[in-house]
Parts: sequence; C-alpha cells; structure tokens
Amino acid sequence: MSFFQLRLKRESFKKKLLIGRKVKKICKKFNVKFLINDDVNLVKKLNADGCHLGQKDMSIFKARKIIGNKIIGITCHNSIRLSKNASENGADYLALGAFYSSKTKKTKYKANLKLIKRIQKITKIPIVAIGGINFNNYKKLLLNKANFLAISGYIWSNKELKPIEAIKKLK
Repeated sequence: MSFFQLRLKRESFKKKLLIGRKVKKICKKFNVKFLINDDVNLVKKLNADGCHLGQKDMSIFKARKIIGNKIIGITCHNSIRLSKNASENGADYLALGAFYSSKTKKTKYKANLKLIKRIQKITKIPIVAIGGINFNNYKKLLLNKANFLAISGYIWSNKELKPIEAIKKLK
C-alpha cells in the first residue's frame, strides 16, 4: 500500500483546498491513500483518507471527533514513551525519526535502527521511518522492519533525478 502526504506549511486554507482536490484525484487514480499533514479540518473538507499529526498538533481524541475513523498517524520522534502513548490512544501508525540528516526539515531528534525493534515489542502499529531517507539508505530501514518509509527530499529536491526517476530507483 502507498500513501501520499500533502504537507503545505505556508499556504492558506483556500490554497490547500485547491491543491488538495487535485492531489486527491491523482491519488485516487493510482490507488494511493491521501493523507493531510497537521490539518484535520482540511481532511474533513476534502474527505481525505486521514491525517498526520505532530506532537504540537491536536490530540488523537480531538482529531477522531472531527474526522472519525480515518487514518491518524502520529510523530513520535525517537521516543518510546510517545510511541506507547500514541499506540494506547488509537494511532494508526507511528512516525519515527529522523534516521538520517535531512534537508527537508531541521533534524532535532535522531532515531536509530534499534528503536524500530524496541517499539515493535510494545505495539503492532505500523512504523513509518522518516528523515533523510534516500537510495543509499532505504534498504537498511526495510531490512530492520520499518513498515513504511517517508521519503520527501530524495524525490522532490533531487538535483540529479526527476521525481518519477527517483521513485523508480527505489523499487
């Protein structure tokens, strides 16, 4: 299964709505789950498949009241405590990282491969590895049982490959 997360930090709600409608159509065409970053109201308005919430965003409980039984993923950085809380509160996936340094976002928290195994001992919720993932390191995360990889910079900011070429190299 594939997911696409719309992550627009600096756009107005109106602009996100416009872009979101177009992206949703593309996701539907290719059978890709469409998630929205940080904005449950946009999820509801677009009828997206779910959202991703950071630690400073609203609680899972509040998000569930707004979007119901849609997918909710939670950023847990490199914390077993945050992962356990998210798991107990009904998260559908846990995002861990950064595993590698990234140009997409400032790397405040560093995660390591042992963390994946430790989290998998306390929950069966899928783990999404984030942070600096590219062609040279993605297999290591998969071999260590990360369920999903969040790959942004390698695809969208790659100076050598166009997005479609970068994605094909990862298959």
